[in-house]
Amino acid sequence: MVKYILKRLLQFIPVFIGVTIILFAMENIVPGDPIKLIAGDKALNPETELQLRIANHLIETDSDGKPLYDADGNTIPTPLWKQYGYYINGLLHGDLGNSYSRKLPVTQIFADKYPYTAKLALVGIVIEAVVGIGAGLVSAIKRYSFWDVLVTLITAVLVAMPAFWLGMLLQLFFGVVLKNATGGAFYLPISGAGGPNSEFESWVHYILPGITLAAVSTAYAARIMRSQLLEVMNQDYIRTAKAKGLSRRQVIMHHALKNALIPVVTYIGIDFGAMLSGAILTETVFNWPGVGYEIYRAITQRDWPIVMGGVTIIIVVVMVINLVVDVSYAFLDPRIRYGAPKDQG
Repeated sequence: MVKYILKRLLQFIPVFIGVTIILFAMENIVPGDPIKLIAGDKALNPETELQLRIANHLIETDSDGKPLYDADGNTIPTPLWKQYGYYINGLLHGDLGNSYSRKLPVTQIFADKYPYTAKLALVGIVIEAVVGIGAGLVSAIKRYSFWDVLVTLITAVLVAMPAFWLGMLLQLFFGVVLKNATGGAFYLPISGAGGPNSEFESWVHYILPGITLAAVSTAYAARIMRSQLLEVMNQDYIRTAKAKGLSRRQVIMHHALKNALIPVVTYIGIDFGAMLSGAILTETVFNWPGVGYEIYRAITQRDWPIVMGGVTIIIVVVMVINLVVDVSYAFLDPRIRYGAPKDQG
């Protein structure tokens, strides 16, 4: 197991380098001068502009940090490969740069925003796991019954409905229609994450965005759970368990469920990584102060350090979650032993 984990960690290195190279190249392909973006509408004097170019490693300097000039007296641009080296060196030291528009370290910005995304992702994944697995289990056990048809119908609707549209419908019903129908006695918040001035408890603000974030994934999880459980129930060892006189409940809970859960756990685990990376659509619809909404704002403002820093965080989170999902296989299925000889598999 340790050997397998080390192997996967080593595989992350080329993936991480490859993605950062692509991001760095895209940042430099996009037209626009970073210094002009930092200055905004303000006019910079030549000395200030020169110092900003030095600080952002955009021009070559000597060992004393003074700019180098060519034969024509112009500053020498730093080659892209050197700029990429400075970028990677900053990452290794936890430095994601400074925001152009907000003039704050990117690490500080995401340190403030990430807890909101993490808590919303936790709410979403709990809904997905409990409702998705539960609905799929009921649908498989009650095959061709009313409950099976109901689950199939609901999951079909959720899969076909875009997340942002579902969020807007929930906002309309729970925030407007229900409020008007009850005379303001009962409704749910439709924007923001709460605060000292909110009339709701902070946890109430997580209800609608949590449902929106988890809805489509819950439908897929239920479908996967149903199909896998039905497939497992036709295996020889299940028929053997039934022949031994075990009850249907014992057969499902002790023999079938564990094996049927493997692909479901894979899907939920990967989806959890995506949720932790920030759901841009959901966070934008609900004005949620998380990572996804922050990246969306940065793109509209061409604030590339925030975009680069946010995507870098997403890469790390997704890779870590994928590793955790892979390792969890061994706990769900005793036959899986990473690094073991094949005849022991």
